[in-house]
Amino acid sequence: MIHDLATRLLHGFDPETAHRLGIQGLKLGLGPRQFSRDPDILHTRLAGLDLPNPVGLAAGFDKNAETPDALLAAGFGFVECGAVTPRAQDGKPKPRIFRLEEDRAVINRMGFPNQGLDLFKARLARRSGRKGVVGVNLGANLDSEDRVADYVACLRELQDFAQFFTVNISSPNTPGLRTLQSSGALDDLLAAVAAVGAKAPVFLKIAPDIADSEAEVMVEAIRRHGLDGIIIANTTITRPESLISDKMGEGGGLSGPPVFARSTELVRVFRKAAGPDMAIIGVGGVSCAETAYAKIRAGANAIQLYTGLIYEGPGLIQRIKIGLVERLQADGFVSISEAVGAE
Repeated sequence: MIHDLATRLLHGFDPETAHRLGIQGLKLGLGPRQFSRDPDILHTRLAGLDLPNPVGLAAGFDKNAETPDALLAAGFGFVECGAVTPRAQDGKPKPRIFRLEEDRAVINRMGFPNQGLDLFKARLARRSGRKGVVGVNLGANLDSEDRVADYVACLRELQDFAQFFTVNISSPNTPGLRTLQSSGALDDLLAAVAAVGAKAPVFLKIAPDIADSEAEVMVEAIRRHGLDGIIIANTTITRPESLISDKMGEGGGLSGPPVFARSTELVRVFRKAAGPDMAIIGVGGVSCAETAYAKIRAGANAIQLYTGLIYEGPGLIQRIKIGLVERLQADGFVSISEAVGAE
């Protein structure tokens, strides 16, 4: 596939230049397009949202909502843009993205670089009325004195322009952000978010570095404040012993296959704590149909990926969907929803 070849060629550039070139290509209409309808067996519902397939793009790729429709056209079932913060910010100093080629992984310490809420909102407003599920990852400014207020401001301003929202308290690159995962701080945050009265589903995105014992506390907080689901998980600050790249010592969050096992285990833990009804999106190390299916069978209603695209190219989207159909049929399922938590 020519787009997969282009992805490999982009590895000749530093990661941020390669990413910018990819965004520019999508804006110019050079991305792949899926013209056929997804098979019915892949159709699913997620927190009341109808998805043509359960394969989503994780936040971090389209930080500024520049290309959501091009990404949907490439075959994603849903796309999450952002993270967006109230004020534009440059993020952490460069270099801040590192490819761990031997591990098919990435370490980033971006720090939510983005062009700010006003421009983000204007872009989403221009796509009003178009088909497709586009979500927004909500963040807080690095120098914010009131991070809860940052989340609330973004949600309030954008609630008419997206199909779902993610409260991202799990990035390791904004100092102190993960402290919002502790029970008291989490209650305060979710109460403020709930008070907005969002018109679309709201998810909480957590880190993979929490203890299993925290699952029940978080599930209860989500229910108590009326959120719609959870995204498991963001990047990890741990460094598994399996890593072999000489860049493994770089600071930041690790993504890709090395986080697959832990993030999938957390999906399993949270599904057990939440029961069958809470919407769960599984993220972390999805690089093929087998890993996508494993997350679904562990309890995810849908999955997201990003790092896999960096190494496999956009053809990965179709390969995962084809592989999911084959696995569902082989196991006797007539829909994705039947396979959720089936293991």
